[in-house]
Amino acid sequence: MPVKFKMPDPGEGIHEAEILEILVAEGDRVEEDQPLMRIETDKADVELPSPVSGTVKQILVSEGDVVEVGDVLVVILEEGEDQDEEQVKEDKADDRASSEKEQQAGNEEERKKQERRSEDTKDTGEEPKKKKTREKKAAEKKESKPEEKSATEAQKSGSDKEAPRKGPVPATPATRRLARELDVALDQVEPSGPGGRVTPEDVKAHAEGDQKKPQKEKETPAAVEPAETEGPELPDFSQWGEVERTPLRSIRRATAKRMALAWTEIPHVTHEDLADITELEKFRQDNKDDIDNQGGALTLTVFAIKAAVAALKAYPRFNASLDIEAGEIISKKYFHIGVAVDTDRGLLVPVVRDADCKSMVELAREVNELAERTRQGEVEPRDMSGGTFTITNVGPLGGTGFTPIINFPQVAILGLARARLQPMIRGDINDFDVVPRLMLPLVLGFDHRIVDGADAARFLGEVIRLLESPENLMLSQ
Repeated sequence: MPVKFKMPDPGEGIHEAEILEILVAEGDRVEEDQPLMRIETDKADVELPSPVSGTVKQILVSEGDVVEVGDVLVVILEEGEDQDEEQVKEDKADDRASSEKEQQAGNEEERKKQERRSEDTKDTGEEPKKKKTREKKAAEKKESKPEEKSATEAQKSGSDKEAPRKGPVPATPATRRLARELDVALDQVEPSGPGGRVTPEDVKAHAEGDQKKPQKEKETPAAVEPAETEGPELPDFSQWGEVERTPLRSIRRATAKRMALAWTEIPHVTHEDLADITELEKFRQDNKDDIDNQGGALTLTVFAIKAAVAALKAYPRFNASLDIEAGEIISKKYFHIGVAVDTDRGLLVPVVRDADCKSMVELAREVNELAERTRQGEVEPRDMSGGTFTITNVGPLGGTGFTPIINFPQVAILGLARARLQPMIRGDINDFDVVPRLMLPLVLGFDHRIVDGADAARFLGEVIRLLESPENLMLSQ
């Protein structure tokens, strides 16, 4: 029997992926564990290996398709199987199934005929005259309520038509993608393709039919989550000049969804302040070469991770998630810090696990190595999951400040802008000096449902205290 290789479940709540590159062709000989195609999820770019050795019989997807977990991607004939013989087997199986289906339909029709004949010849115990009178009255009663009959039959017909089919709906990944775009449930679509397969034309026809239905029929039931709100229809931009359309690829598409989710679900509030990192920068300059020689990079982000972990321990509410349905705050006893990395494919957030258990040298090595693998597209899904708090540093790119969006379902994010040498006033109004200091703008975005402004001020104050004193930072746990 041919092996139907399906889209595996990557875990971590990932349900779909985009086909980046197909590495084999139909008729190719493949070995077990040989890469068949490259896919991209919202977490990483990975290769899918062949589960068996054999010959590629059929490729059911194309580059650029978005597939869901469980979709069949490739059909492979194992060792010793001949493609022609296999096709004969499938044809025979189809013929056998069709014959059985026709026979069952014939048996069912014959049974119904027998039941009707039995009803016609059944003795009711009434005299012929009374029986004719009763049948005449019944016929008159039936004719007197045509509207009720019509409504009943229409309701029955409508319910039969709308009843969802059981089991998976046969459809290509492209058709499934179109159904998601048009907000159409595949199990409600009448198929016209071979073997009961739903085609793109079926989906479009169903969507157009839904649009013609009264608005009352399209209301969302109370027990069902409302669909995502769609924006207004865009104008035709080409009427004003030349345009170019670029597909919204996996990572960028996933980022758009997650940002919309975070901004919609979380009431964002930001708290901003400045940290005097003059002494910290001197410390960094004195030690960066030594760290470089050990395979790390002593960046400001590494110091921020160290300071943030200490602040999270002092204020654990920032290392939590909110479970709205259960009405509970989930406090995490581990410290996995997400670090935003700018890549050619978009912003990705790999995670430094157990950051509280690592030295400054270990953090410098891991952050450097993780960022490099992320830019090269070599991170695994595990590297991108489980974060409890996120740090994003846009300082190398410039800017005096910004408003970072919380990485749902976390409750806070720390943003670093560009540090600048500024004149600062020391002393009081009667006795002061103006001195040059290296000042770092910091912004803390937080979920106001479980964190208050005073908590944010204290948390960021602790981060600043540690960044302003390298000695205290090195001694922090």
